[in-house]
Amino acid sequence: MEKDTCCIKKTHRTETEKKKINNRISRIEGQLRGIKRMINEDTYCNDILIQLSAIESSIRSLSNHILENHLYSCVTRDLENGKLETLDEVVELFKRFNRG
Repeated sequence: MEKDTCCIKKTHRTETEKKKINNRISRIEGQLRGIKRMINEDTYCNDILIQLSAIESSIRSLSNHILENHLYSCVTRDLENGKLETLDEVVELFKRFNRG
């Protein structure tokens, strides 16, 4: 698999899908600003850690949403067009998701 494929390929999303994703990102940004405020206000560590866990969950949920859409749209399309190298890309994605 070529390393440059990420810069060539594009995913065309509907305006509704873009809005949904951007709203979720905005909520995550708000959560991060809240943690910054908590730090500046000397909030108890336990409370900050709970909020960090909520952000991790939000990011994981957004990642899963985008992955699901990717599998049902981009990957399906590529496989239908005989582009089996896309399977290598998917395998690498799952390896990356399972790190940590």
